[in-house]
Amino acid sequence: MFLEDARIVAHQAFAGQQYILRVHAPLAARRASPGTFAHIACDPAVALRRPLSIMRADPEQGWLEFLYKPRGVGLTKLAARRPGESLSVMAPIGHGFSVDARRPRLLALGGGVGIPPMVFLADQVRSQPQLHPLVLMGSEVPFPFDLVESHLAVPGASVTATHSVALLENWGVPSRLASNAGFAGAQRGFITDLARDWLEALPAAAHGEVQVFACGPTPMLKAVAKLTRDFDLPCQVALEEFMACGIGGCAGCNVLLQTAHGPAMKRVCVDGPVFDAREVYAS
Repeated sequence: MFLEDARIVAHQAFAGQQYILRVHAPLAARRASPGTFAHIACDPAVALRRPLSIMRADPEQGWLEFLYKPRGVGLTKLAARRPGESLSVMAPIGHGFSVDARRPRLLALGGGVGIPPMVFLADQVRSQPQLHPLVLMGSEVPFPFDLVESHLAVPGASVTATHSVALLENWGVPSRLASNAGFAGAQRGFITDLARDWLEALPAAAHGEVQVFACGPTPMLKAVAKLTRDFDLPCQVALEEFMACGIGGCAGCNVLLQTAHGPAMKRVCVDGPVFDAREVYAS
């Protein structure tokens, strides 16, 4: 990881108390990968840093981008910061997603502030024609992106799931939306409903080509883990936990895993944040 004084390039507010932050951090931008995160000093008045998943990174222009909701004092202070100001940023931290080239169908599931790693994953693999990502997003507040009616087919998608994220559409990456809030263009229900419909629409032989990636609230990740067990699919989950140091020293972000060698405590910051879903949610 690198410690940089990162200049705020852009900081945009969206409906539902959501913000997209872009900072100039060229060292981290060159090393960031989907699933890794940054530990950010939000304000001089806040002692502890806050972890934020990296949503995009541009190694040529040297910026990192984040999506967050200001819950708590730290992120509320961060929301007040303006372009031109500097933030102390430690990044990239942790082990990100690992893509298995033998399974070319990538099903990426992002819920709420768990959406960023899925956008980053799609950005990374879109230039590899042998890989075929599908990004499904769920939110109970308005999606903080420009949305468009999609022209990219998604087998199994309901007639109500008509819209996608414009950025992904421009990349040629299919995406669909799910929500219980009744947003136009989004399927009413949970993100796992969209995923199950897509999996059931695939020929059974194609299930061996699928790998799943997910990030979001714990109930969603548990539901994703069950879904992937039902279809016998490999699944990686990016966990989000409170943490103090972000470098493995405080052990405040430990989680219990059920590994092949028995139960083990692992640190989300440096051992993760990406883990095998079968080890995190064993049943």
